[in-house]
This record gives sequence, structure tokens and C-alpha cells, in this order.
Amino acid sequence: MKKAVSILLSVVLGAVLLTGCGAKKTASVGNSVKLDAPLKVGVTAGPHEQVAEKVKEVAKAKGLNVELVVFNDYVQPNKQLFEKQIDVNIYQHEPYLIKFNEDQKMNLVKVASAVNFPMGAYSQKIKSLDELKQGDKVSIPNDPTNEARALILLEAAKVIKLKEGVGVKATLQDIAENPKKIKFIELEAAMVPRSLSEVAAAAINTNFAMEAKLNPVKDSIFIEPKDSPWVNIIVARPDNKDDERIKKLVEAYQSQEIKKFIDETFKGSVITAF
Repeated sequence: MKKAVSILLSVVLGAVLLTGCGAKKTASVGNSVKLDAPLKVGVTAGPHEQVAEKVKEVAKAKGLNVELVVFNDYVQPNKQLFEKQIDVNIYQHEPYLIKFNEDQKMNLVKVASAVNFPMGAYSQKIKSLDELKQGDKVSIPNDPTNEARALILLEAAKVIKLKEGVGVKATLQDIAENPKKIKFIELEAAMVPRSLSEVAAAAINTNFAMEAKLNPVKDSIFIEPKDSPWVNIIVARPDNKDDERIKKLVEAYQSQEIKKFIDETFKGSVITAF
């Protein structure tokens, strides 16, 4: 009888030990799967996609498997991130994200800075905005986002001063100081480059500058600083912003390999913000 009880206890104890080992192994495998799982990164077609393809290469060498999801609009990348269909996206600047969160009742968060498509001031008549004279004309885009961006650019160049706190919602009515009484000509963004021969200077978006054969770095007389609020950012959710895979993605994106790739590929039309 004692022998039978002893055997039974041995069997039960062995089963418990095996179950414990099995549970521990499963947990380990679970963690491994999480770290090795593909990181789904949403980007828009074009330059962001080109950069992300290179980032994917660099990340792979660091042990990170990146899966790109390419979009052709500015809404779905955020919606799918919020709905956990993708893990992170790279395509928008912070003012857009803030407004999107407000409008859509979301809480997506900035993780890191990526690149900038800089707005610059250009001129066929002067070599510095310091050379602007009393009453000179300066053309700027007339849509709300780009007009604010142009005014912030001109404030950074000390041409004007805006009212305290207006930030990315600035309009012409928010100009607090205009010592040279500059006259602002509001035009559709695409038309601003065509006004260069008729104004002292113009604030032009990168894409329209490129169409006009202008290079933001070489041809502008003033360009947005790297800490511009319009810098494109890497965005995640509050629940995954500290994911080790996302940290590896940021490390790969902000590497010297990517900086060199961007400099050589876009030749100043896209600049790194890290």
C-alpha cells in the first residue's frame, strides 16, 4: 500500500513539474514571437515610401522585420493605426496629427522626428531677407495651413512678429509687428513660384519649388529650421509607443545610413530632422 501511494505521489509530482516547465517555455516562446513579429509600418506613396524601403533594409540588419503598408491618402494611415491594423506610421507633421486627434477623437502620439519637406523663401532680386526694403511685396500661399507656415517662416527670419501664442493657426491678422510694412500677396500655393519675377520674395512649398526647378537647400534665401513644427514624425499609439520594435525602428530611421541615403537621393528637397 505504501509503495502504491509512493508511486502515485511521484506521478503527480512529475506531472506538476512538467506542467510548470511547459508553462515557462510557452511564456518564453510568447515573448519571442512578440519581439520577432513583423512591425507593420504605414507610409504614403512617394518619398516617404522610398525612405521607408531603405529603413527596412537597415532594420533587417538590426534584427527587425519591417512590413510596409503603403497608402495614397492622409486619413487611412491614422485610422488603421488607431484600429491596430498597423503598428506605426510615418507621413504627417505634428500640427496635422493634433488636428486629426481632435477631429477624430483619437489619441495617437509622436514617437520621434523623421524628415522635413522644408518651405523656403526664394527671390530673384535679393540674396537675404534682411535686404527687404520698406513696402516690398512678398507672396505667400493663401490656404490656412500653408499661410500659417509661411508667416512662421518669416517670423523665424525676423521679417515680422506674430501675436503671442497663435502658432500654427496664424493669419495675416495675427501679425503684431511689420517694421518694413511688407505687403503680402496671397496666392494659391501652386501659383506662388510664378510670382517670383513680380515680388521681392516668395514663400514656396517644397513640391512646388521642385516643379519650378528650385532646390530648397541651394536656392532658398531662408529655409525652415530643423525644429520646425512641420517636421514629419513617427507616430504610434499610447499602448505601443514603448514597444522595443518601435525603438529599433527609430534607431534604424535615425541612422547615418538613412541620412546619407536621403541626402544623396533627394539632394536637399527632403532633409533629415534628426
